[in-house]
Amino acid sequence: MARGSERLSLATGKLSAERLDAMLAALPRRDPRVLVGPRLGEDAAVLDLGDRCLVVTTDPVTMAADRVGWYAVHVNANDVAVMGARPRWFFVVLLLPEGAATDAMVADVMGEVRAACDALGVTVCGGHTEITAGLDRPIVVGQMLGEVARERLVQKARLQVGDRILLTRGVAIEGTAILARERSGRLAGVVAEATLARAREMLADPGISVVEAALAAVDAGEVRAMHDPTEGGVLTGLSELAAACGLGLRVNGDRIPVYPETGALCRALGVDPLGLIASGALLIGAPPASCEGIAASLTRRGIPVSDIGQIVPRAEGVTIELGGVLHPLVPPARDELARLLDDHPA
Repeated sequence: MARGSERLSLATGKLSAERLDAMLAALPRRDPRVLVGPRLGEDAAVLDLGDRCLVVTTDPVTMAADRVGWYAVHVNANDVAVMGARPRWFFVVLLLPEGAATDAMVADVMGEVRAACDALGVTVCGGHTEITAGLDRPIVVGQMLGEVARERLVQKARLQVGDRILLTRGVAIEGTAILARERSGRLAGVVAEATLARAREMLADPGISVVEAALAAVDAGEVRAMHDPTEGGVLTGLSELAAACGLGLRVNGDRIPVYPETGALCRALGVDPLGLIASGALLIGAPPASCEGIAASLTRRGIPVSDIGQIVPRAEGVTIELGGVLHPLVPPARDELARLLDDHPA
């Protein structure tokens, strides 16, 4: 980082990969039972409990003001499921805005948490609630725990040159739903009302959960890695996948499905759909011989799958082909949603 940059104010959204990597590298590693610890590109930690592994993750919901309890459960469950584990136990921290919090607000958020946990068969085990100064909306921080047999644990470091990268559904389900809900005023009259209505409902259909897809994939064939692209969109998700395995990646960007609703909203708002928060899609890395079986299993469940790329030697870098032209795959500095919300406040 440039000299004096420590005094610069950081933009909203994720820390840059450079800052995050430096911060995580400084953390001590004391316990050998930590199989997967804090490192760039990983979704969750993994603790060795003998014949089983405990998978633990935590994630906040900060960019949405609507259905935050539902988001919190599903984004955390996704991070557990991509390790091959079944989500089991959920803890929730609910921070409520001073001067605006009501009993009805608490009931709504916790009702969403319960409904989402019921849908996944997850038990709410505890957490914390408080009225917090300085907030203009509820903030929910979730922590999800799951378990998996040691031999079924999925780790990104196992990716090998030649492995294919599959993408379920398309991009960007979560971002599209948030844009339709949070920026309906700017979109009204620019995007057809029927398109806006469908976009708002993408939160539930096709939905932001990848738990079913992830667990079905590991049942169907050899899966070497999974990752759910969230903040920073599919571009950041792919970059994180490559960083986690230490290899190169070549992506065919023209094969990445973009929902029609997503395309319409992104064109209207000047947003790149590939850099828009993308929960609901799942990246799967698998040997070519396993891909057909995995795709067939997911398709039978009504989950479409696209083959979008391949792991290559590190020396070939991380690239994306668009319109027949190969470019370096550069993740956005900020998620497109964070950029839009900052540039165009409600």
